Amino acid sequence: MLKSILTTFFTLLAAAGLIVAQTGIIKGRLFNAANNEAIPFASLAIQSTTIGIQSDAEGNYEFTNLPPGIYTIIITNIGFKDKIINELQVSNNKPTMIDFGLEEAAVSIEKVVIKASAFRKTEESPVSLRTIGVAEIQRAPGGNRDLSRAVQSLPGVTTVSSNRNDLVIRGGSPNENRFYLDDIEVPNINHFATQGASGGPVGLINVDFVREVDFFSGAFPANRGNTMSSVFNFKFKDGRDDRIGATVTLGTNDLGATIEGPLSKKATFLASARRSNLGGLFKLIGLPFLPIYNDFQFKTKIKFDTKNELTVIGLGALDDFSLNKEANKTEAQRYILSYLPVLTQWNYTLGAVYKHYYKNGYITAVASRNMLNNESVKYQDNDETDATKLNLKYKSQEIENKIRLESTQRFKNGIKLNYGAAFEYVKYNNYTYQKFGPKSIEYTSDLDFTKTAFFGQISQTFFGDKLTASAGLRGDANSYTHEMSNPLPQLSPRLSLAYALNSTVSLNFNTGIYYQTPAYTILGYRQNNEFVNRNTDTKYIRSSHAVAGLEFNLKNNAKITVEGYYKNYENYPIAFLQSGDTLSLANLGADYTVVGNSPAKSIGKGRTYGIELLYQQRLFKGFYGILAYTYGRSEFTNLAGDYIVSSWDSQHIISAVASKKFDNNWEIGIK
Repeated sequence: MLKSILTTFFTLLAAAGLIVAQTGIIKGRLFNAANNEAIPFASLAIQSTTIGIQSDAEGNYEFTNLPPGIYTIIITNIGFKDKIINELQVSNNKPTMIDFGLEEAAVSIEKVVIKASAFRKTEESPVSLRTIGVAEIQRAPGGNRDLSRAVQSLPGVTTVSSNRNDLVIRGGSPNENRFYLDDIEVPNINHFATQGASGGPVGLINVDFVREVDFFSGAFPANRGNTMSSVFNFKFKDGRDDRIGATVTLGTNDLGATIEGPLSKKATFLASARRSNLGGLFKLIGLPFLPIYNDFQFKTKIKFDTKNELTVIGLGALDDFSLNKEANKTEAQRYILSYLPVLTQWNYTLGAVYKHYYKNGYITAVASRNMLNNESVKYQDNDETDATKLNLKYKSQEIENKIRLESTQRFKNGIKLNYGAAFEYVKYNNYTYQKFGPKSIEYTSDLDFTKTAFFGQISQTFFGDKLTASAGLRGDANSYTHEMSNPLPQLSPRLSLAYALNSTVSLNFNTGIYYQTPAYTILGYRQNNEFVNRNTDTKYIRSSHAVAGLEFNLKNNAKITVEGYYKNYENYPIAFLQSGDTLSLANLGADYTVVGNSPAKSIGKGRTYGIELLYQQRLFKGFYGILAYTYGRSEFTNLAGDYIVSSWDSQHIISAVASKKFDNNWEIGIK
């Protein structure tokens, strides 16, 4: 089987004509970010070199004869803000293709000098936003090309285990994070996902698809809802447009293949598939469990003309967690076999994004569907032939169908306006049988309801671009209960301010209120043919944020930031467990169980607060580094209303990453 797979893809490599060359290419198109119109005769230069070119009359550009390596590009043009594109990876087997959108300058060039920064900051999110390039993900020591592991070096980020990707952002639960792929929401980006949360042990996204990632740990834009701790915006690359190309990778964990190329003069595609080889490895070394994961993903982009484009994205996984019954020689092996269930899980997301550009803006229409199927079975003594020994049988499905329509406009006076609405149809199914000694529970759940949202955000610069202000409002509602169908209690205002004290130092601030729907496992829990938590006054979880910070942009692509944050939680579900104990669900989400499959009440409160210090050096003259320190506290109430330190109360977090590039594309890193 392995031999046939390798033969097939090496044949594709030969058919694609991938001749190893000595140099690489960076090419693409420059366009106005507001309306997609070409920007002709702009200047592009590669940092720390004498290499410079101009875009042509159609906005196209091309750097040629580049030795393989990592390059940073500086783009300048009169009437537009300068832009720095960090760490583009150039190889000698295919061109690096990337289009750049430039923002128009709000004031005339005589009044202000607009300087480019190596670090991205938006009007909506002047604090708590980090942009991560694909080269940073790939170089992260011990990261295994996994984004979730790469961000663990940033301030305010921690995890509870070295073998899982559950992200704890500023003291919040792992289920408070949200992920988007080119504007399409994806519920989870990990294999063996924890239902009701967002983590897992292995990343799902193929990093070869990724161009860059915007990571928000606060100051969320109004068009990103249902989150209280973080938002990840993954921006995928387009497929190459010159010819078909393929790549095969064989690692210690898995075997994967990627193929890309043109479908027509106006369309390109990317597609990949991967299968783990951990099952055979774990069996060989005598472990009592055998995890096997498979995933696929694809992207197709059609540029009908300069004003209309369509992107279609698919992402999916099939995971099996079986038992190696032969590994029962030691007491530890027998103990693991006694409690681990057999797990089967699959999920997928399929979505389309249509963009239409007009004179001073663009309209974005997004439609998507995602589904999770999660099954677990456990027999006493793992004897599946005896039905009386069944201790656990669980099957649950979560299905979401989503539509979002939004408009983004930029005006000559510097105003940026974004507004829109969203609709979801949700379906949740669950069959649960679980035995606790002489007692057992058994129920079937079949739930469906709708979600609606509206949002708007306006941004403006003042005093010659020294002050940037952004105000937004969002409203969410759903049909689960009559109270939750009213959007007024879930109105989410937010305000961001950024003031440039001088050319290198800025003072940044954000405050806002954010709401999140409780997990479907909570909403769909049933007893005596009733949705128990529908009758306990279940509410949206609420979190109020305040963040302030100083940013020092240094020379040579480096910066220092200091940020303080405070988050106040209300309406957090407190679960009433089968054991008779109670527990705030804010403490769960970092293991292989199901979170929220029990009666619960929206009566919990919480607070997290801290200060973050960051020194970050983008790649410059071969050096790269991050040094971060966070002091943070995380506390949530118990049933009596007393604040108790949560599972995520790390207090002190120190992380450091450093790397050095050498000749011939060698690099050494340490974490």
